[in-house]
Amino acid sequence: LLPGCELTARTKSYTFQVDEEDDSDHILALSVVCLSDGAKDECNVVEVIGRNHENQEIAVPVANLKLSCQPLLSLDNFKLQPPVTFRLAAGSGPVHLSGWHRIMHREDASFEVDDDLSDEDEEELPPIMPAKK
Repeated sequence: LLPGCELTARTKSYTFQVDEEDDSDHILALSVVCLSDGAKDECNVVEVIGRNHENQEIAVPVANLKLSCQPLLSLDNFKLQPPVTFRLAAGSGPVHLSGWHRIMHREDASFEVDDDLSDEDEEELPPIMPAKK
C-alpha cells in the first residue's frame, strides 16, 4: 500500500522510488484517488509523472476530482513502474491516493534443458479432415 500518500496545497507531490541497486522487478498499482476531509468544491487534478520507453519524462493527468460531482475515482489498479511522481497539478486537495506495491524477486537459477527429449518423442497429430456432408 501507499501509506500516507496525500497531496495538499503544502505538499503538492509525492515520489515513489525504489533502490536502484535492487535487482527485483517492482510494480506500483494505483487503485483509488479520492478527496479527503477538508476538501473545497474545486477541481483537483492529479498527474502521474514517469518515463516513457525512450526514457523521456512525461506527465499524464489521471484524475480530475470535484467534491460536488466526483469526489472519488477508481483506477482499477493502474500499473506503473517506479520511479513515479504523483503531483497535484490544480486545486488545493487534500487528495488521498491508495494502491499497492508488488516486488517480484528475480531468480538466478538458469533453465535446464532436458536433452533426453527428442523430436521422435513428440506425439504427431493426425491431419484435419474436411467435414462430411
